[in-house]
Amino acid sequence: MSSPTLLLGIDLGGSSIKGGLVDVHTGRLASDMKSVPTPQPSAPQEVMKAASVLAKQLPGAKAAGFTYPGVVKRNIALTAANVDSGWIGTDGAALASGTLGMPTVFLNDADAAGVAEMLWGAGRNTPGTVIMLTFGTGIGTALFSDGKLMPNTEFGHIQMHGVDAETWASARVRTQENLDFPAWIARVNEYLHYIHALFWPDVFILGGAVSERYEQFAPLLKSPAEIRPAHFAGQAGVMGAALAATDLAR
Repeated sequence: MSSPTLLLGIDLGGSSIKGGLVDVHTGRLASDMKSVPTPQPSAPQEVMKAASVLAKQLPGAKAAGFTYPGVVKRNIALTAANVDSGWIGTDGAALASGTLGMPTVFLNDADAAGVAEMLWGAGRNTPGTVIMLTFGTGIGTALFSDGKLMPNTEFGHIQMHGVDAETWASARVRTQENLDFPAWIARVNEYLHYIHALFWPDVFILGGAVSERYEQFAPLLKSPAEIRPAHFAGQAGVMGAALAATDLAR
């Protein structure tokens, strides 16, 4: 039996940085999940110092994936909605590789989460149009057509009530405004209705740490599309980050 290929996944969020070792042959975590608070301000160098602390707790990886909550093209961060604006223009792959001391791929966080769910989780073997939604500090989105990703969709920034949707219906807003699940899900349902009217998905996959409590609010959700909880919940970004690094480990 061949030994597992362990890759490091690091998921940068607005409030925390999470990491774990993933066996990319089986799609399973091969370590405990670790996390550290996201530095404030969340400038690139400060984030990398924190990521280095995290990585030292997770030795043994051949390569790493590092997710970022914004648009990433050719390893360059192009937006910075929920992190320090100093990220814009930064070559995240080069910075992370130098910090972690191993080849590192740099990609959008929701795209990473979606890829993990489509390969190993709630979207496995699902044809048609699937939209992954991650509810956290913002709302991350990943769009798939017959399993193929269209990267960097950023539907959390669609305008609703005169503001970005994520500033009205994210999990952070639920906490900040002390909304109970009926009040929050009423906002989520309006958001789902808007996204459905634009893209007509067959399936929504709801992720982010709040999806660990899916059973508590699932009866309140309403959409013409099928709604599924993310299999990996708040771990999906870490899983997808590691998966994205597979080619680097060869």
